Amino acid sequence: MKATGIVRRIDDLGRVVVPKEIRRTLRIREGDPLEIFTDREGEIILKKYSPIGELGNLAKLYAESLSQTMGCTVCITDTDQVVASAGSGRKELQDQFIGQELGSAMKDRSQILARNGDVSYIKVTSDMKDYFDEVICPIICEGDVIGAVAMLNKDEKRRFGEVEQRIAYSAADFLGRQMG
Repeated sequence: MKATGIVRRIDDLGRVVVPKEIRRTLRIREGDPLEIFTDREGEIILKKYSPIGELGNLAKLYAESLSQTMGCTVCITDTDQVVASAGSGRKELQDQFIGQELGSAMKDRSQILARNGDVSYIKVTSDMKDYFDEVICPIICEGDVIGAVAMLNKDEKRRFGEVEQRIAYSAADFLGRQMG
């Protein structure tokens, strides 16, 4: 654990303010859920809660299965980062923070089917290498967006279409139902 040197007092309602610098660094926004842990030494640990992260193993297996079946790169994100990836670009995507464009698309509940160069094409992560096609579908659980399923195509000769879009939607729907 890394010490920050910041000390805060608990108020009369039992609240502690998490400093702005730490919230910004860890991408914690107002309303974000935090999980609380304690250890034997009396330490209290706050961890940003990710519902999709709870499905970590299932998400990984689902991404691998989808990638093998569809012959493309697949990644599953929560609202902050890629939690599972499979296929030829998995190493560059795994555990990376999602880009602002994807975050905005998820908030808008946008389903995206785009070819690189289209206005609607967005990168899953800010430093993601270019793919020829993408399908992105938000994962919705009990009315809230909790992540996204993205299928990415590196094959210039192949085009994503309605079939890939329906499969991404089906995957997102399945994962959303697992959380409900």
